[in-house]
Amino acid sequence: MRTKLFAGVAFAALMVPGAAFAQSTGTQDFEGETEIVVTGGRADNGVNGIIIPDTSRAKGVLTQEFIERQAPGASVNDLINQLPGVSFQNNDPYGSSGGSMSIRGFDSTRISQTFDGVPLNDSGNYAIYSNQQIDPELIEQVNVNLGSTDVDSPTAGATGSTVNYRTRVPSRDFGVKLVGSVGQYGFFRTFGLVDTGEFTSAGTRAWFAASQARNYQRWNPNSKIDKQQFNAKIYQPLGDSGDFIAIAGHYNQNRNNFQGSVPLRWDTVQRAVGCAVTTTPCPTGQQVVISNGTRFTGVNATDRYPMNNGEAFYNIPACTINTVARAGQADLANSCGSTFDERYNPSNTANIRAQSRFTLSDGLVLTVDPSYQFVKANGGGTVVANESAFDLNPAGSPARANCNTTANSGTVNCQPGYWGGNPYAGRDLNGDGDTLDTVRVLAPSQTQTHRIGVIASLRYDLSPDQSVRIAYTYDRARHRQTGELGYLQLNGKPFDVFPVNNPILDANGNSLQKRDRLSYAILQQVAAEYRGEFFDGTLKINAGVRAPFMRRNLTNYCATSSASGFIECGSQVAGFLAGTPIQTVTQSAAAASGATCVTAPPVPPATTGVTTCSFATQGPQQRVLNYNRVLPNIGYTWSLTPQVDVFGNYSKGLQVPGTDNLYNSFYFPKGSERATPKPESTDNFDLGIRYRSATLQAQFGAWYTNYKNRLASSYDPELEKSVYRNLGTVRKYGFDGSVTYQPVKELSVYAFGSYLHSEIVNNVEVARTTAGTIIYAPTAGKRESNAPVYTFGGGATVDIEPVSLGIDVKRTGPRYIYDTNEPIRQALTVNGAVQTFDIFPAKTPAYTLVDLNARVDLTWAGLNKKTYFQVNVRNLFNEFWVGSINSGNGALNQGPTYNATTGAITNYGNPPFTQIGYPRTVMGTLVVGF
Repeated sequence: MRTKLFAGVAFAALMVPGAAFAQSTGTQDFEGETEIVVTGGRADNGVNGIIIPDTSRAKGVLTQEFIERQAPGASVNDLINQLPGVSFQNNDPYGSSGGSMSIRGFDSTRISQTFDGVPLNDSGNYAIYSNQQIDPELIEQVNVNLGSTDVDSPTAGATGSTVNYRTRVPSRDFGVKLVGSVGQYGFFRTFGLVDTGEFTSAGTRAWFAASQARNYQRWNPNSKIDKQQFNAKIYQPLGDSGDFIAIAGHYNQNRNNFQGSVPLRWDTVQRAVGCAVTTTPCPTGQQVVISNGTRFTGVNATDRYPMNNGEAFYNIPACTINTVARAGQADLANSCGSTFDERYNPSNTANIRAQSRFTLSDGLVLTVDPSYQFVKANGGGTVVANESAFDLNPAGSPARANCNTTANSGTVNCQPGYWGGNPYAGRDLNGDGDTLDTVRVLAPSQTQTHRIGVIASLRYDLSPDQSVRIAYTYDRARHRQTGELGYLQLNGKPFDVFPVNNPILDANGNSLQKRDRLSYAILQQVAAEYRGEFFDGTLKINAGVRAPFMRRNLTNYCATSSASGFIECGSQVAGFLAGTPIQTVTQSAAAASGATCVTAPPVPPATTGVTTCSFATQGPQQRVLNYNRVLPNIGYTWSLTPQVDVFGNYSKGLQVPGTDNLYNSFYFPKGSERATPKPESTDNFDLGIRYRSATLQAQFGAWYTNYKNRLASSYDPELEKSVYRNLGTVRKYGFDGSVTYQPVKELSVYAFGSYLHSEIVNNVEVARTTAGTIIYAPTAGKRESNAPVYTFGGGATVDIEPVSLGIDVKRTGPRYIYDTNEPIRQALTVNGAVQTFDIFPAKTPAYTLVDLNARVDLTWAGLNKKTYFQVNVRNLFNEFWVGSINSGNGALNQGPTYNATTGAITNYGNPPFTQIGYPRTVMGTLVVGF
């Protein structure tokens, strides 16, 4: 039966003293929550691998018992999608392509994720990369704080939830586990785990694991996914007081194509402006909207999103390879490699981490968790490079010179570099001996991170019922972000997916790159917590505070030419600054922008002069910004009966601005208001009631969050730029609950649900007219984008040896696409007037996914109970659904442009690229254990 199958895992949990549902060793030790044990009749065991812990926070826990029934290789962030309040859109059925996540409306950049206590959020923008998580077979448990952080959470970026998972402890006994999986769309995965058992007299034991997974996406079979991973852990118990030292290592390598992301629009006809008569030019008043062809599903900006599974297939046409390279003639670039689905998204990630616990004296315990992490990754993409140099035009003459025909002079300054969003090499790139050509090259945004950290905690027991602790966190990340170019093969595939390894050099011998910046994110945090039990343990109080001190040390080696982050890079940035010495703003925006205003003498018959406000174009520079805040975290649980308790919690969250936002602010002079973005903060309240017994567990809670300085962004995946806006105050509240029930050991059922309401209080300023009139995005009273209004679902497991059958169901409610809650639109100017067409509704449709798992153990064939065959079916009824919306961490609007005089909308940005939800997918797995 199931309880026997997991005896080994549960026994291993006993080996870690106070195996708590928390992230760091210090929090595990301090909370001292009950271990997962084998013996029946314990509420702490949960039901069918789902546990509702007895804490002051709304929390859910999944153990290996639940995890092993899910799809092989599934991302941990997909696994928690069966908890209330969690919403995850997986980009493929197997978990290797990423996805988008929110918990109670907190998107992934506002959620703290840890792995054996090690922070996993990107040190620059706080992103979580769900396709880079550890193999699920190695996860002992994953716990989710639905609306608050732990007191010692190592983060200055989480304003709300946490996802913490812990790897298994090595077994005392030697053992081997081999897993082989095959499935639709070319899926093939292997996983192997070896437990050494105790191999010294001191009880030292270890495990080693490796895996590899490959598949493609149904929508585009040419897009490949290739992932491999290696893990190891060694565990050394110290004495008999529960002390230990554990050291672990992890390496993950992904070589994936992007795939399945298409424009979110449902208009089937390509509209254009034509003429009602054949006269040229078109007479005034005769312009009309005409059909310019049919719009099909595809990855180009002119394509559309499918309306059903039958429309979802698309092909990337084979490119015409241009091998012509003619001396003295202007040859054009290949198109090969230019489509989104041909882009690679490579990553190499690794960490070395340790956990330790030392009893210094009776009631005095020290825990120390050090770590080192390494990341090397980029987002792929290509660009058409110019062999010629670029005229930086220092004298400001009307037209830039042709650098192939004009020599440098007092009015011409031709230089190689990345100017105006395009690369200019100043040398021959295709070997034909001239500099007249354009050549397509690899142009990803490259990131390399080296990160060291430590979390230390000292606990002291004042009495058997009273404990205090202090904790310290140090987290230092060196974040190098560059944009080197690399050569492509004739078919558009890169010679090396990491051009940083061997970049293209310009005529001056410098790396030709689109960005060049160095950042240090340095977090030092102190925390303290008190925990007490009163009235025979029926009332438990925890009161804590953490104080993060975050320093962002930022150096941009390029000049910044726009508030959306456009930069000018090259060895001759001084020439660009000479040619473009100032940036202008409206008079009403001058104060916040640090601009100086000058009014010229009036020109008759005018009686007032024209006022011009400007500031110096910002060149390469370093800026250091410091943020700190005191964040309380207070809660209680009150046991009304042995099974029933009520709980409540208040916590404050903080998100320091990320690197992209801060580097965008380099456009403005140092010290100005717009050069110092404000941190985002939240006040989070939880209140609930729970029932816990060996057969029935239930929890229902209400919550409220108040945001200050809530950030929103609009992201363009082609330009790889985000524009950030401050939404100001946002209020949200909701309800969530879950019930697990096991009336007999052969049957267990589970149900959950959640509801979310949010309200943006004010309209948001997005532009100004030339007269200074403010243009607002209509956000007041609207909901936040990208978070479902509701989710609900459930599951059941029937376990009658040797067969086990399980089903999971989840319905995800509609998600608004923009914070303005407006539809996606297209605008055309007809006879001087703007006509607007809705091309997709304001929110995505709700959808229901049903997953099935079935298992038969092979004891009937003379094998042991650790050997079994399992079938998983994802999206059983082949539901058509809209997946991850690629609009950053909540999109303000569609990026409209405005008439500078009237403020009227004249056009809209492109629709966001959005993943096609994966179809029904069948996979089979053979597990062999001994």
